[in-house]
Amino acid sequence: MLKDKDRIFTNLYGQAGVDLASSKKRGIWDKTASLVKKGRATIVEEIKASGLRGRGGAGFPTGLKWSFMPEHSTLPSYLVVNADESEPGTCKDRDMIRFDPHRLLEGCLLSAAGMGAHHVYIYIRGEFVREAEVLQSAIEEAYAAGLLGKNAAKSGYDLDLYLHRGAGAYICGEETALLESLEGKKGQPRLKPPFPATCGLYGCPTTVNNVETIAVVPTILRRGAAWFSSFGRDKNHGTKVFCISGHVNKPCTVEESMSIPLKDLIEQHAGGVRGGWQNLLAVIPGGSSVPLIPRTLCETALMDYSSLQELNSGLGTGGVIVMDRSTDIVRAIARIAHFYKHESCGQCTPCREGTGWMWRVLERMAEGRAEVAEIELLLQVSKQVEGHTICALGDAAAWPIQGLIRHFRGEIVKRIEGRRLAEQPPIAAQ
Repeated sequence: MLKDKDRIFTNLYGQAGVDLASSKKRGIWDKTASLVKKGRATIVEEIKASGLRGRGGAGFPTGLKWSFMPEHSTLPSYLVVNADESEPGTCKDRDMIRFDPHRLLEGCLLSAAGMGAHHVYIYIRGEFVREAEVLQSAIEEAYAAGLLGKNAAKSGYDLDLYLHRGAGAYICGEETALLESLEGKKGQPRLKPPFPATCGLYGCPTTVNNVETIAVVPTILRRGAAWFSSFGRDKNHGTKVFCISGHVNKPCTVEESMSIPLKDLIEQHAGGVRGGWQNLLAVIPGGSSVPLIPRTLCETALMDYSSLQELNSGLGTGGVIVMDRSTDIVRAIARIAHFYKHESCGQCTPCREGTGWMWRVLERMAEGRAEVAEIELLLQVSKQVEGHTICALGDAAAWPIQGLIRHFRGEIVKRIEGRRLAEQPPIAAQ
């Protein structure tokens, strides 16, 4: 288990104050100017050496992403923080904003300095009303204390930061759809290339990062890349905030070391599976968009990108959804399919048409009103949706269905055949 002295988010449960004075007691905004003055190249190299990967789901190396920002540009550069946390089963960023807003703001300053950006936008989910109020209050405190604005934190670096409230669309969690929404347009993903680093917000160089990714930067720069990379396995370094929900005794959000065994995460932090480990049916390990894994695979799964990829799943956002044997697994995946059908922006034909078709077929399968041959057809259609859309929402809609068929095909067959037997007329007595 991760030791308390190594936790980055020391107020994840709101046990201390969120104001500037309380935040400084936790080490936030401590000698920030000296960190900024390390310079752009040093900051980027330190983040590269730490092995930090984006915590929003994709897991792209953060330092490498920052290095794509042009050093000499006649256009302004932007850092956009993605706080549009809408992935079912995920609530980590919400708690960070609610209970540790100044950690995020300090991270914005240092990250912006690392990529040469002087303007930061935090795009927050519209439903996060209270969180937006807390964050706006923290921004005003930081400006009043000289930590943001001209000569931010007396570092000689100028930074302006703005909070923007979204309108509640899941698709705006995709970085280019977020930029479209931020510009006042309909939230629809852009074709890439060009990538945001060359043509992002208002056509200017832009980097979009998740809340957790930005919030851990100050601690990495203070404690060093070697400290952060000491946690987890190769290419899976650092600490990670996990959200554990579903059929566990104590649902929670917790910071742990990367590569912690999934079984340990559930049993040590969430009080174990309701009814005991043997009552476990399956786990969705990284938010609703990644394929589920059955109990047999949960025994050995590690919570990192590599291990879960080997199990045909993914770490995603770290939103662990636990399902015990009382779960109607076909109905559960059908409900997830409905979510992605509802949230599709409709721009790409495979997603616009495919998500609705897959959901309707799954609904019939959940009721047993399908043919066994349709299982393979559903799998083929999911592969036609996967990888054939502008953004990853098509993949997110397809993967849960593929996981269901991969591990629970027998349950779908049993349901179809059971209904068929139930509807057969009784054999007349001779």
